Amino acid sequence: MSEINVVPYIDVMLVLLVIFMITVPLLTEGVKVELPQAEARPMDEEAKRPLVVTVNREGALFVTYDDDRTQPVDRQALLEKAAAIIRLNPDIPVLVKGDRDVPYGQVVGAMVLLQQAGAPKVGLVTEPREEPKRKR
Repeated sequence: MSEINVVPYIDVMLVLLVIFMITVPLLTEGVKVELPQAEARPMDEEAKRPLVVTVNREGALFVTYDDDRTQPVDRQALLEKAAAIIRLNPDIPVLVKGDRDVPYGQVVGAMVLLQQAGAPKVGLVTEPREEPKRKR
């Protein structure tokens, strides 16, 4: 018999498919925030990966950097972590993602911590403004 049995290959392929289907959603973890809308220019694609500090609806702080893992932090840990990252990469873009329902003072508090950590500039992340639907 000179036929190749492909059943084991199909079994391996299906197992890999199931593994990838389970792990991909876990890789894209993040913090759900409702960003305010604004007409702003997008960042350059060639720019360095930014240090992103997220303030969610409850006012909790999260840091996302380099490995795209979002880590919850308190104010002191944010100050220390941001200072270390900025010391290693002085020209890194620093961004704040604040939920549109969080009090403005908490977003400003995160910006002040980043300034104390040595960030020369801090940007705010927004969503593009939706175009109004036209009636026909």
